Amino acid sequence: MMINTKDKINNILEEIKKTSQRKEIVVAFSGGLDSTVVSALAIQALGREKVEAITVSFAEYSYSKGLKNIHSVSKALDLKSKIVQGKAEQEQVLKKGPACNKCTRVAKLGKVKKEASGRLVLTGSNQSDTWGKRGLKLCNGFYAPLLELNKEEIRKIADYFDVKILQIGENKFREGCKLKHLLKPLAAPHYHGQAAAEANELLLSILEQEEYDSVLANVKIVGPLNKNIGLVNVSPLPGEKLKEKIMEELGKVKTLEKIEFLDKPIKLIIKANKGQFDNRHSRYWLEKGRLQPDFSVPIEVEWLLTSNKSLSTFQVIDYQIIE
Repeated sequence: MMINTKDKINNILEEIKKTSQRKEIVVAFSGGLDSTVVSALAIQALGREKVEAITVSFAEYSYSKGLKNIHSVSKALDLKSKIVQGKAEQEQVLKKGPACNKCTRVAKLGKVKKEASGRLVLTGSNQSDTWGKRGLKLCNGFYAPLLELNKEEIRKIADYFDVKILQIGENKFREGCKLKHLLKPLAAPHYHGQAAAEANELLLSILEQEEYDSVLANVKIVGPLNKNIGLVNVSPLPGEKLKEKIMEELGKVKTLEKIEFLDKPIKLIIKANKGQFDNRHSRYWLEKGRLQPDFSVPIEVEWLLTSNKSLSTFQVIDYQIIE
């Protein structure tokens, strides 16, 4: 039996009232679709005065358009909102290698929970998140009212509430932070972090200036720790003129030693720590679930076991273009 959107909304509203015991709550708010829909539902269920949105800003690692989104959405919903800084925690988590889920858990949700001071924290987790698939709806002071829903169902709820969200443009389906594109340890933030922050902000501003409609646009930062290589992903592939402009502008980023515009399949050479290297499921998920969706070309991976004891996840040390 198909449940229509209005019934789904009513069910969620009832559940929010019951779960929160109609007390004050906090929404972990990113300005994206999921947390915006949760905010709209919470306001509807509990009343505006019982809802506070808390956003963790990662300073230059957050997209500037994302911060604009946060302001425009909170204004549109007339939402009480507050921004707290999480950059130091984020740098700590990522210095031993890429770890998006841990970063969300520690630097983002951990920070919001601290600010919530005992209030229940609502998150936008749903079926399209890697952890949404096996997550718990209510756990450890967090509550995910959209957990059983997929993106399409969430969009219908947004349409119902007439919620408009500015797409950041980085990825039409998943917006995140710029450090998601740093595929090696954040050992030196002013070098590794700066490259990811500057190159990705720059790419998006060029595409916006040129009014180029991309479904995917990012610069992956790979290479050994002493060399930053930028792999440029734009899909659909732009024409030569725009490509040249992108290469020329990225050439001015001082923390990038080399730039490669991807238009052919690529082999990534990845060093992984023993835990990840020995776990086939984890390697498969990393390649197909985490990396491939963010690349504009097909990828293959050559796995190497790292001897670097301080690497706790993985590092893309090199690549080869497959002709």
